[in-house]
This record gives sequence, structure tokens and C-alpha cells, in this order.
Amino acid sequence: MVDSVRTMGRTVQMFFGTVVAMIGDIIRLQLQWKETFFQLWYMIGVTAVPAVLIAIPFGMIVSIQVGNIIHQLGADSLAGAASGLAVISQGAPIATGLLLAGAGASAIAADLGARTIREETDAMRVMGINPINRLVVPRLIAAWIVSPLLNILIIVIGTLSGYLIAIGSQGVTPGSFWLSFGSFAHPVDVWISLVKSIIFGTIIAVIGCQRGLEAKGGSRGVADGVNATVVLSFVVIFIMNLVLTQVTSIFFPLQVG
Repeated sequence: MVDSVRTMGRTVQMFFGTVVAMIGDIIRLQLQWKETFFQLWYMIGVTAVPAVLIAIPFGMIVSIQVGNIIHQLGADSLAGAASGLAVISQGAPIATGLLLAGAGASAIAADLGARTIREETDAMRVMGINPINRLVVPRLIAAWIVSPLLNILIIVIGTLSGYLIAIGSQGVTPGSFWLSFGSFAHPVDVWISLVKSIIFGTIIAVIGCQRGLEAKGGSRGVADGVNATVVLSFVVIFIMNLVLTQVTSIFFPLQVG
């Protein structure tokens, strides 16, 4: 328990240190834009296609399960509201977090872990270069940009998939689907979903960087760091999603379904 608390403390300390370093780099015009764009492009490349492949079956499954229930209740006209809100409020941010954790955070931990065991980070410190400014800040900014983009992509693809299933196999008319979707879905739901995805992106970036920079013990240590990054990211994402859902349900009871 003591080691867990210490690890959590170091992770929080790294986050605030990264934010301070990022603000300082922006003010001094020393932000590593090239590295940021490289990490941004890499994260998009490894998560865009899996996001589409996850969003399609997720939207279909939600539409089928919800459609069966509301059909028994005689409320087929609410299919759009139920499936759409499920994708927006819960499915999209969680899928975004899991994709970034499985693909993005693991790559971050592996890259920084390999640099650490090769003593590249120590060499940077000797030359007066802070690894936080050079390595962590670009990855955090990239995660902040990629996470809402992935979230929007999953919302669009998931909602369209649910729509096709609803009108194709469940007898729901296109007009009633979009009417119920527009009546119950609210812009606040989308904003909450985007905020969730950004929070999840922050979590996975900081955890990946922290585990990578603290890797030790050779290649085995890098592997352990990558494994710990994925597991910790998954656990923290689900816990944070529960907390955020409870909080948003209190302040926005009509918008969160």
C-alpha cells in the first residue's frame, strides 16, 4: 500500500510538473513542436482504424440490446435516444481511453523505457536538458489533441451503426430515430463526453511517461513497465468514469441519461 501511494504521488507530481514545464516552454517559445507533431501523427495512426472497428460493432450491439427491450415495452420510437445516449455518454469516452491505453500509452512506456535503460535520459540531464520538457510535454499535448478527435469519430460511427441496425432489422423509421435522438440528446452530453476523453487521455499519457521513465532492470523492466501501464490505465479509466458519471449526473440530471 505504501508503494502504491508513493507511485500515485510521483504520478501526480509528474503531471503538475509537466503542465508547469509546458507553460514555461510556450512562454519561452521553446515547445518541442516537431516531437509533438510526430507523437500526434503516431497516435492517430495506431488508433484511428481500431476506433472505427470498435465503434461499428459497439453501436450495433447497443442498438440490438436496447431495441429488444424497448420493443417489448412498445416504445420503438425511443430507439434513437437510447442507443445514441449510450454511445455518447459511456461508449465513446471509454473506448477512446482503452484505445489510447492499449496502443498509445504502451508505445509511450516502451519508448521512454528503452531510452531510460540505455541511459539516454541520464545523458540528457547531464547536458542540461530536462526529459520532462523534451519527452513528456509533447506526448501529453498529443494525447490532449487525439483523445477528443477519437471520441468524436467513435460517436459518429457508433451512432450511424446503431441507426442502420434500428431501421434495417428492428422496423424503426428513420424519422422517429432521429427525432427521439434530437429530443433527448443534448449538447451538454457531447461536451461531457469530450471532457471525459481528455481526462482519460491525460491519465494514460502521464502513466505511460511515468512508468517509462522509471523503468529499470533491462528489457524485462521495459516489458514490466508496459504491462503496468496498460493495466493501471484500464483500472484508472473505469474508476474515473464511474466518478465522473456520478458527478455529471448530479449537476446535469436531465442531460445524463
